[in-house]
Amino acid sequence: MPKVGATVFKNVISVSANGANTGAMFYQTHPFTVLQDAYVIDLIDKSKASDMAYLYLVGALQKSIRFNFSWTNKAGWERIKGEKITLPVDKNGLLAFDYMEAYIKELEAERIKELEAYLVATGLNDYVLSAEEAKVLDNFKNGNSMWGEFSIGELFKVTTSKKRFDANKVTIQEKGYPYIARTSLNNGVRGYIKEDTKYLNEANTISFGQDTATMFYQEEQYFTGDKIKILTPEFDEFDEIIAQFFITSMSKSFSTFTWGSSSYNMKIINSQKIRIFAYPDGQPDYERMHVLIRSLEKLVIKGVVEWKNKQIKATRDVVNSD
Repeated sequence: MPKVGATVFKNVISVSANGANTGAMFYQTHPFTVLQDAYVIDLIDKSKASDMAYLYLVGALQKSIRFNFSWTNKAGWERIKGEKITLPVDKNGLLAFDYMEAYIKELEAERIKELEAYLVATGLNDYVLSAEEAKVLDNFKNGNSMWGEFSIGELFKVTTSKKRFDANKVTIQEKGYPYIARTSLNNGVRGYIKEDTKYLNEANTISFGQDTATMFYQEEQYFTGDKIKILTPEFDEFDEIIAQFFITSMSKSFSTFTWGSSSYNMKIINSQKIRIFAYPDGQPDYERMHVLIRSLEKLVIKGVVEWKNKQIKATRDVVNSD
């Protein structure tokens, strides 16, 4: 986007003021600008605030503000500026930025240890591509993959959620079953609620936000808010990895639609065409889909492992220098 005529920000907190993600906040370390329905907030005195302290602030803001607003009660500045947040202070009552920074650093160190243990336990620390993975990935990159076109309704049963729970009436909790809304964040999970389990939707399905076309694989049973359709696979090979292939293909297919389009009804979802890997006889090639996603996952993991190793080395260097 051209910078001419735009107000460019950096090292501030961005806030989404509208839509399903109203109240979502992020600390922005690179130059950016805001468009309609978003704004930025910043500390009045930021002279003592590091990047780590800002991350702490975002966490505190999200906890106090994020879910107090909704589609019909948008998180505009005039509404949120009076909200109270809880922050650590020193003995003089001033913001304890040193504590915030130390807390985030300690949290990061803990997560790195957990990540290292997880990668080892799951075997994901081995990110070397097999010969088959390398071949499938190479064919995909070079446009040599064999594809087929199918309607979503040929492969999935599209249904309405068993019961729609109003976002303004549910009680969001830390435990319970996932509450899936039309947010694009956190796998569609707005929080957790406790309701009658007879209204739970099936696990191992894809949730589809009708006016946002946000799609997520749902590993466990879940409740939903308004305008969520359930895509249940009609084939046995479906799992979390295969789901990522389908979600990518569906997202691309729906990318030509306008946000909020009334076209996202059940009839259109069922008839929408998607492209997936196929055999020469035209049947879906689920095995090759699995191999491609696994190879892409390994490429991502390689970057994560290399970052993790650098972080661990940096931490050890600091400890040893003491």
